[in-house]
Amino acid sequence: MTDDIAIRVENLAKKYRIEHGTRQSYTALRDVIADTARSFFRGRKSNGDALTLTRSTLPKHEEFWALRDISFEVKRGDVVGVIGRNGAGKSTLLKVLSRITEPNTGRVQIKGRVASLLEVGTGFHPELTGRENIFLNGAILGMSRTEIKRKFDEIVAFAEVERFLDTPVKRYSSGMHVRLAFSVAAHLEPEILIVDEVLAVGDAEFQKKCLGKMQGIARGGGRTVLFVSHNMAAVRHLCSTCMYLVAGQLKHTGPVQETIDRYLASSTRERETGSICRNGLELLDFKLCAPDSGLALTSAVFGEDYELRFTVHGSLTETKVAPVIRLYDDSGTLVSSICGPEEGVDFAFISGTCEWVVRMPTLQLFPGRYSVAFQMFGYEPEPLLEAADVLEFTVEAALLPGALKSYRSDHGLIRVCSSVSVSEAEQ
Repeated sequence: MTDDIAIRVENLAKKYRIEHGTRQSYTALRDVIADTARSFFRGRKSNGDALTLTRSTLPKHEEFWALRDISFEVKRGDVVGVIGRNGAGKSTLLKVLSRITEPNTGRVQIKGRVASLLEVGTGFHPELTGRENIFLNGAILGMSRTEIKRKFDEIVAFAEVERFLDTPVKRYSSGMHVRLAFSVAAHLEPEILIVDEVLAVGDAEFQKKCLGKMQGIARGGGRTVLFVSHNMAAVRHLCSTCMYLVAGQLKHTGPVQETIDRYLASSTRERETGSICRNGLELLDFKLCAPDSGLALTSAVFGEDYELRFTVHGSLTETKVAPVIRLYDDSGTLVSSICGPEEGVDFAFISGTCEWVVRMPTLQLFPGRYSVAFQMFGYEPEPLLEAADVLEFTVEAALLPGALKSYRSDHGLIRVCSSVSVSEAEQ
């Protein structure tokens, strides 16, 4: 393995055995003794078979391949995102790379000291205090006692657990567990840092702090980071390359945005829009896309550019029509509407199949989940064609250029574009 390669995986596979059915419970020992005693007092010879513990035949089982034929290389200093649906094999892959579990087949080569943060409380003893667990967890991760002492104050300050340092960690919240565990792992200064979705437990400010620390680890020291997350905004912000897993197999690896687009497109809910047909109009397709891509998305990032694309088939040569799109939040509140004529698109005849593209530059919807209702109107007040919940998508938080903090879902529904200045008031 060359010096610029930190991790090399060749034909990796991991298999688990899944049991089905329920076992018949064993005969309790007290029941065997009672039956034997009753037989003795009744003057009957005890049946030797009564002492045999019986059970049903072994239940059927199946082999489940959590990983199958995985091969890739990670260069030193790369920050690699690992994405995929639940059950895709992401956590299993990290456990194999962390040497927590052994693969059935394949080969893994790792060059450098590895620090892993896979589950809340990993390496912590619940009866020990936070102070004691820092030394314990640091030792597990390969730090010497002198090294831990030198970094102790930094670890405590980053984790923000000073008040509870001498409290047993069994009384810590899951968020405190994560803060302390991440702080120890990050300050180990490993050549390779492996982080699972545990950061989702922390609050928004701490997640931002952790992402900044991981970015500093990678860019400042040239160390390697593997990052599993369902937060696509965090993956975009942190990672330089990305891997997409499907059912234990490596579906795609490459640039972050391209890989995320493939993942989101595959997650798009299939809709039977062909059944939405009225008055000679038929809605064939409706999707959210990145600009000029045409690839359907289920997730958007606050402040970035997007398009709504929809296709309608019809043969209305005597009636002009125009579309209306309504956006609703997850409570059913109407957030905003997009009307063709109001956007400068006049009523028009439809002859054949037509595609509309609605451009939404700098998306101003605050983070949350939204649904879209679609209508096609003529000049009459009643719609010629309508479909509720024709599209659902989520908006994720992002830090706008020049902003100090990212917008959150509790900031409202829509950002009002504005500029703010401050000056001393005249007395």
